[in-house]
Amino acid sequence: MKTIEMIVPCFNESDVLELFYNEVTPIMKSLKGFDYSFIFVNDGSKDKTLEIIKSFAEKDSRVKYISFSRNFGKEAAMLSGLRYSSADYVGILDADLQHSPELIPAMLGALEEGFDVAAARRIDRKGEGGLKSALSNAFYKIANAMTETYIDDGAQDFRIMKRKVVEAILSLTEYNRFTKGIFSWVGFKTKWFPHENRERAAGTSKWSLKKLFKYAIDGILSYTNSPLRFPLYIGVLMGIAGFVYALVYIILRFAKASLAMGHFITAVVLLASGLILVSLGIIGEYLARIYNEIKGRPVFIVDETNIKKEQ
Repeated sequence: MKTIEMIVPCFNESDVLELFYNEVTPIMKSLKGFDYSFIFVNDGSKDKTLEIIKSFAEKDSRVKYISFSRNFGKEAAMLSGLRYSSADYVGILDADLQHSPELIPAMLGALEEGFDVAAARRIDRKGEGGLKSALSNAFYKIANAMTETYIDDGAQDFRIMKRKVVEAILSLTEYNRFTKGIFSWVGFKTKWFPHENRERAAGTSKWSLKKLFKYAIDGILSYTNSPLRFPLYIGVLMGIAGFVYALVYIILRFAKASLAMGHFITAVVLLASGLILVSLGIIGEYLARIYNEIKGRPVFIVDETNIKKEQ
């Protein structure tokens, strides 16, 4: 009998965990020929998330859990679940029920047919605000225009993977992780499952615009060096503009034209200064990521777990 583990990242999800467990468990029990289990990852929750997960584990031996010493973020939660997993097939499923757990049987069917990954891709953004949806769409367009690693628009973390895919993902040891990009970068034969977005069953989203913006920046900078060329391009353009300006100024001086160039010069100086600061900021972002990688700190720290496995 093949085994499947579903990783469930949790951060302050006490309002929805009972609903999640009651909806997903019957689907997992209905799987024929598979022995299933859950790996709940408590990402430093401040509510009763860990208590609820432990109550699941007390009555259900298929419930495993990992609890962090503090909040390290969803990227770290997914990585920890993958590291602690040992099943033939490993999936990732959000606790808020915005993913569609009813797709799990069909996803497993795709893996049995020969695909390496079965992944969900949402076809709408129901339940999201207009600004958030617009920013998400803009991110995919910008990221795919600037990077060599193509990320499908609407691609989600919700997926089930064969063991070899999990091992390939774990072989990438960088500290600054953008899992959507990692999924695309490692490749493998993937079958996509389109589905309509679902509203949260309870509680509120933990993704603020600030967090989403940081996530987008991490995603772009993790998979392209193109922004580092920005200072070069700006330098060339400013050099050409300066040459043209000097040439025009000399011509006008010889023509004895009345020149009042003070305001124009001030604007040029301000523009050039702003562009220089932007360029330095981009370089600084890359240097910060290099610094984080060199420090070699762990992506997460586990406080407690019921998984009997040495890491």
